[in-house]
Amino acid sequence: MSEAVSVCYSGNKKVFPGLLLSVLSLVKFTQRPLHLYILSMDLHEQDAAFLPFSENQIHILNQVLKEKNAESRAELIDVGELFRKDLMDGKNLKNYYTPYAQLRLYLSELENLPDKLIYLDIDTMAASDIGQLYDVDIAGYEYAAALDYMGKFWVAPDYCNSGVLLLNLPELRRTKLFPRVRQYVAEHRMFMPDQTALHRLHRARLILPMRFNEQRQIKQDTVVKHFCRGIFWLPFFHIYNIKQWERDAVHKRLKIHFYDDLYEKYDLLAEQYSLED
Repeated sequence: MSEAVSVCYSGNKKVFPGLLLSVLSLVKFTQRPLHLYILSMDLHEQDAAFLPFSENQIHILNQVLKEKNAESRAELIDVGELFRKDLMDGKNLKNYYTPYAQLRLYLSELENLPDKLIYLDIDTMAASDIGQLYDVDIAGYEYAAALDYMGKFWVAPDYCNSGVLLLNLPELRRTKLFPRVRQYVAEHRMFMPDQTALHRLHRARLILPMRFNEQRQIKQDTVVKHFCRGIFWLPFFHIYNIKQWERDAVHKRLKIHFYDDLYEKYDLLAEQYSLED
């Protein structure tokens, strides 16, 4: 039996279209079992859209996963109680990024997780077998990450993007990196809170090749395409933030048609299931 590839996402019910597309991409390129851990919480008092993924949505993910490999599965984990203890009143609760981005900082506190875990932002899509990332040796490192395309120029040459992380949970527990990052995020106002805190507080980090977190055009060796913010220089300078579920913009502005077959599968699932319930 092949070793399962363990992947974690974090988000809320509203971004399920992005999560489903991302999972469809994992399934397409990966033959090994996929074990997905979906972090979520109910924070509707902060924003009406801040609702956890539903059981129906997780059921849809399991149907997609098991159609490819019967050993694959998706599990929903409520992290709301942990979040409310030390980040609910933090200085970055209201930020350009939703509070759900900070839920990954509790992974070292959760039980029954594998020692090695890939974390993916919702706005990522596999472009080849995600097992290539999972199999990277991170013994002795807290985590591995690729450089941030813009941050390496504007922040620091070794500033990494936290949208794709390969985590060594025993080492993270030993160094207590995530508790230290949570405290820093709670006490310091930052534009990119946990990403910047991870950069400042890590002790042992492996820098990955950009093919594991490609933040621009998909290349022949790309493993993960990240639909994060970028810059259009022409006809005038402006920042864009186009996500994979914004299909027309992906086609017309980013000129990406790589995932058209997955858009077709998504449409078939939308006909079969109620994706918003």
